[in-house]
Amino acid sequence: MFKYIFLGVVQGLTEFLPVSSSGHLVIGQKLLGMQGEEIALSVILHLGTVLALLIFFSKDILKLLRDIKSIALIALVTLITGIIGISGKDFFESLFTSPKAVGAALLVTGIILILTKLAKPAREKVNFKDACILGVTQGIAIIPGISRSGMTISTLLFRKLDAQTCFKFSFLASVPAVLGAALLEARSVGFALQGNTVNFLAGFIFSVLSGLMALIFLRATLKKAKFYYFGFYCVIIGILTLLFI
Repeated sequence: MFKYIFLGVVQGLTEFLPVSSSGHLVIGQKLLGMQGEEIALSVILHLGTVLALLIFFSKDILKLLRDIKSIALIALVTLITGIIGISGKDFFESLFTSPKAVGAALLVTGIILILTKLAKPAREKVNFKDACILGVTQGIAIIPGISRSGMTISTLLFRKLDAQTCFKFSFLASVPAVLGAALLEARSVGFALQGNTVNFLAGFIFSVLSGLMALIFLRATLKKAKFYYFGFYCVIIGILTLLFI
């Protein structure tokens, strides 16, 4: 059970911090010798972080339900991400068993995060073009090692949106995409749960708790304009993965 709890904590922290949860799960499962249930475990732990999102952003979600424009923008992001995810499903899944690919992707994530230091926020409202670009980057972030939160927040920062708007919209737009991915993998989850329910539940619970902690920390980091610091971590982990795993 400890392995599942450990991966639940890793998922919760890395899902929201811009360091790629899927990449860390691939590396963690490789190091722990947990082969054969990569996709199912990833989906279960992602559902835990979705619950953390719903709890953390509950007030924002209630406001969102009364804002037709915001709903339309998130729907557009989800549609574009869904098209990319479905069309490249087999390719993306093949990367979940390749630590070397994850290492290379982490390097890409790290470089992008470091470059956000150059971003200059100038506005607060998300527009149609922002949503289209965000949908593409969120789709690309299905690749393990490419951080979803890192890519989407960076995208919005490069689009000159302020940090608070980037933080909220990035995560609110992620909920439908993550839930949709979980539904697509429902069969593999059901199969993996047989005889292993308690372990998966433990991982799920710890992904929720650590996810909430990560959101609090990330919000504070963005306020202090230290978001790009995560890029150095990704570069280091990426290099170590390529060299030793």
